[in-house]
Amino acid sequence: MSRYDPAQIEPKWQKAWDEAGCFTAWRDPARPKYYVLEMFPYPSGRIHIGHVRNYTMGDVVARYKSSCGYSVLHPMGWDAFGMPAENAAMERGGHPKDWTYGNIAQMRDQMKPLGLSIDWSREFATCDPEYYGQQQSMFIDFMEKGLVYRKNAVVNWDPVDMTVLANEQVIDGKGWRSGAEVERRELTQWFFRISDFSGELLDAIDGLKDWPEKVRLMQANWIGKSRGLQFAFSTVDAPEGFDRLEVYTTRPDTLMGASFAAISPDHPLAKHLERHDKKIAEFVAECRRIGTSEEALEKAEKKGLDTGIRVRHPFDEAWELPVYIANFILMDYGTGAIFGCPAHDQRDFDFATKYGLPIPPVFVAEGAEEAALTEAYVPMKSERVRYVRGFAGDDVQTGEAAVDAAIAFCEGKGVGRGVTNYRLRDWGVSRQRYWGCPIPVVHCETCGVVAEKKENLPVELPYDVSFDQPGNPLDRHPTWRDCACPKCGAPAKRETDTMDTFVDSSWYFARFTAPHAKTPTVAEDAEYWMNVDQYIGGIEHAILHLLYSRFFARAMHICGHLPKKAIEPFNALFTQGMVTHEIYQTRDANGRPVYHLPEHVYRLNLYGEDVAVLRPDNFDAMTDEEAVEFASDPANRIEIIPSAKMSKSKKNVVDPMDIIARYGADTARWFVMSDSPPERDVEWTAAGAEAAQKHLNRVWTLCDRIAALPEGKPGTGDEDLARAMHRAVNDVTQMIEGFAFNKAIAKLYEFANAVQKSDASKQVQRQAIMVLAQLMSPMTPHLAEDIWAHQGGEGLIAQAPWPKADPAMLVDDTVTLPIQINGKRRAEISVPKDMAASEVEKIVLADEAVIRALNGGAPKKLIVVPGRIVNVVI
Repeated sequence: MSRYDPAQIEPKWQKAWDEAGCFTAWRDPARPKYYVLEMFPYPSGRIHIGHVRNYTMGDVVARYKSSCGYSVLHPMGWDAFGMPAENAAMERGGHPKDWTYGNIAQMRDQMKPLGLSIDWSREFATCDPEYYGQQQSMFIDFMEKGLVYRKNAVVNWDPVDMTVLANEQVIDGKGWRSGAEVERRELTQWFFRISDFSGELLDAIDGLKDWPEKVRLMQANWIGKSRGLQFAFSTVDAPEGFDRLEVYTTRPDTLMGASFAAISPDHPLAKHLERHDKKIAEFVAECRRIGTSEEALEKAEKKGLDTGIRVRHPFDEAWELPVYIANFILMDYGTGAIFGCPAHDQRDFDFATKYGLPIPPVFVAEGAEEAALTEAYVPMKSERVRYVRGFAGDDVQTGEAAVDAAIAFCEGKGVGRGVTNYRLRDWGVSRQRYWGCPIPVVHCETCGVVAEKKENLPVELPYDVSFDQPGNPLDRHPTWRDCACPKCGAPAKRETDTMDTFVDSSWYFARFTAPHAKTPTVAEDAEYWMNVDQYIGGIEHAILHLLYSRFFARAMHICGHLPKKAIEPFNALFTQGMVTHEIYQTRDANGRPVYHLPEHVYRLNLYGEDVAVLRPDNFDAMTDEEAVEFASDPANRIEIIPSAKMSKSKKNVVDPMDIIARYGADTARWFVMSDSPPERDVEWTAAGAEAAQKHLNRVWTLCDRIAALPEGKPGTGDEDLARAMHRAVNDVTQMIEGFAFNKAIAKLYEFANAVQKSDASKQVQRQAIMVLAQLMSPMTPHLAEDIWAHQGGEGLIAQAPWPKADPAMLVDDTVTLPIQINGKRRAEISVPKDMAASEVEKIVLADEAVIRALNGGAPKKLIVVPGRIVNVVI
């Protein structure tokens, strides 16, 4: 009997697939196309078991669709620009380019043993000049269409590293690397006009039927459509030129409960005041040490400074409100100025309480009386409340109706206008970093900002840079920075900012359709391959990456790089769960956790208790009794934290290379698909991997046993096994189509058991094991190929057509009827579907359980419900 040896068969079949060109994508008008894409990885240097799960999901779909006759595009690339490479250069020496391409080579070598059906001829990295040169070309196209512009913007500035930081890189007001106090500084930045598409991007979400509802909701909330009132307070004692204070509010129904007005530290009025008042300048400087994100402002202590300026309420000239500069107001939403209604906003309530401001309620709960508040009363807008300081209409109404009434009332009085606003801001893409796509413009004293000529693209990053001092090395590289103006030829300077790495990942899916073209896309290829039929990736990319990609697709269409159909580039989206693993920890003398690798831990069930201990040096030499004795000592035990996200720092990572070396790639693929629905987390366990390996060995042994049967061997149960085979084809097909991979595998377990127990003829058993191999091939392609070859299958299973279920074989001619005796289920019988009730009664009365219950007597009643149940009353 031959042995299933993954180390021998997996490289063999991978070579066979390569030689046959099984996975090379071709534009074939005679066949339907299918484009499956997993979100491409950052080249960190090591793949992890989460990568295995993600790419196996895509591979299952790609292999299945290929077997169904589709021309499949399943590519791979690398999201290769970004700060980690630059940080590695600063910390370890070397160059970001070398670090990045070295990591790509390592990760490619780690991914190929998984046997993924990837067209590697289309591989690229976003740091390839051929890729980012086309990105620069599109940037110039966007400039010509008015989709790109420059403006001053407030950013997080690290004064030590001398770079702009993203909001998530500001921790407790300090730069994540330098630890320096971050400043909010105004710099000239490049922006994409994504906000111009806010309404279109929001409305189109309804059409994304095959996206998770959670992702659609997250996108809608991020775009953030709101209807409100924009109006102006007239000012009192304000500097010249500031006689009005423009305000936007989504709750104009609470205007009669206004207690104060407040402006952003970056508001033009605040900037004017800080130039003339030292106290205000100090306060504004303090405010600017907070990050620029809404989250950072929300977490910070709410502080304000009374400017001494007042504003008049639009409906009462004698009603004046103090104007504060407040640290929690963003300049880039609305007008950068608000009015505070503390009775119905907790943030405003806390602010008013802190500074002793009035808190007049505008509405109370329906049926309640007006009373002093101890916290803000903030009902849902859809709730009915009684307005005690409303504008018009019934006293009792919903907030939604009251907002509409307030806008109509104010417009009728000439106080402001109803405005629809969006939370979505324009996308700032400038980064003061080296390792990114250079922005292809130059700055000329005569001509201003000038786009580089396309024939001069790509504007390549210089290799000869150093990271021995903070800041952007491009600023210190005169031979690269200093150039001639493309328009007039005069001396000029290149833009030294590079693009946000989100730009790189916002169009890579389109580039895969023609990865080596001299233009961003090729019309015929984009028309054939787009859209991505199935996109797979993590929920962490549910907002920005997907939103930016949707914008980019529209911008590319406007510039002629994508067809109209591709403005929503992803037809279906699937967000997979994580692979988790237990954390094993002890504690040091100070009570701090000390983490341990899984391979250093011994697990056992000790008298019903799940126990983990660190393996002593002599562990392998211990007898079972000695190991149990060792584990019984509480001093040797370690703490188990279950189902935790994998983290290198907590040492609960699983290296796929170790798994492949120990069990084979198919075992890893089978396990990550089998143990949990793909949208949920799955916990990697050694026991689970071993069980998966045992099953695959069992399937191979079953194949070997069937191959050894004598030719022409007769048998019983041919029809039963054939029916089980067709049911398996039907069910597995539906489950793969529905992304229920774990259910498909459960069905494959069931079918394998049916084959193993069958005594059908060799011909039927051989057909069954070959169909089983075909159904397993998307998950375990190497084992499937070996079974196919062992049974004499023609060609490669990777190129064989997907099996089809015979509808006639799915119709069961028998029915199983439960027998209830005095209301309790005691037995069941299988009878032909069309059997007469009188004949069913005879079989029931001959059943052993019924005979025992009757004990020689006759039943009071015997009721046959055709196709459903039999009731016996004694």
